[in-house]
Amino acid sequence: MKVSAVSLGGWINFGGDVVARDLNRQIVESAYDAGINFFDLADAYEAGEAEKEMGAILKQYPRHTLVISSKLFWPMSDDVNDRGLSRKHIMESIDKTLQRLEMDYIDIYFCHRADPETPIYETAKAMNDIVTAGKVLYWGTSEWPAAKIVEAHEICQRYGWALPQVEQPNYSMLYRDRVEKEILPATEPRGVGLVTFSPLAQGMLTGKYDDGVPEGSRFSQNENFRNRLMIETNIQRVRNLKPIADDLGVSRAQLALAWNLRQMGVSSVITGATRAEHIAGNVKAADVELSDDVIEAIDQVLAVE
Repeated sequence: MKVSAVSLGGWINFGGDVVARDLNRQIVESAYDAGINFFDLADAYEAGEAEKEMGAILKQYPRHTLVISSKLFWPMSDDVNDRGLSRKHIMESIDKTLQRLEMDYIDIYFCHRADPETPIYETAKAMNDIVTAGKVLYWGTSEWPAAKIVEAHEICQRYGWALPQVEQPNYSMLYRDRVEKEILPATEPRGVGLVTFSPLAQGMLTGKYDDGVPEGSRFSQNENFRNRLMIETNIQRVRNLKPIADDLGVSRAQLALAWNLRQMGVSSVITGATRAEHIAGNVKAADVELSDDVIEAIDQVLAVE
């Protein structure tokens, strides 16, 4: 299955009041018109409302032209079984996701985190069963430890079940080590692709925080993102990336996305957008060529401590 190099995610901006619904419709329609075919969701995004909102927009398009993913793991209510990766929760959650999306199947179903309370055998068997039932075409993992990805793959191989095909990790210029040192050695030999989230490090790599935190920005509303990412080393790295982007005639956001797409194993970068014009800029990143000299220059910038 082929996914667009740049994809659109529904986290934060869909299903709530962050972005107006008419504007979200423009964003999705602009994405589709620009060649984006991969749309990523999760049941936990606004407690299912993101699936409803994006699903209502996407149903205007021929289903075969879309690649739609969703995820499960996080609690959806206070009920003790309405969470995790047990067979019960998987079987119930996929039906609820399909109802919210108003679709017969989804293309990819991600286990949003590893579940320490459920044996991987049980999770893998349930995922295989919903694939066999035609409710899901492929299944994958998100932010799973490398050892658990390997275990899931080996169990599925042993029993002839549908293999996990894709991992969705947090990966950007500013957050590299876990993916490059731990995840890729597990996924690459097994043919497991990567679709990366937060490739712009929650907007840090766009340069919008060069001179502080603008009012109304994501960092102004989320202290966790601000404290984790807006450290002096990162601020200087992002500033030092500007001359490289300028020489290429691209924005720093486009440079960061192009860099991400050039990395081993990456099939698609999952982006967000609060305005339709963001889509056009993000999509252009797929066509940005980075020479070995440019990659070396970027690595030198990122290596500064």
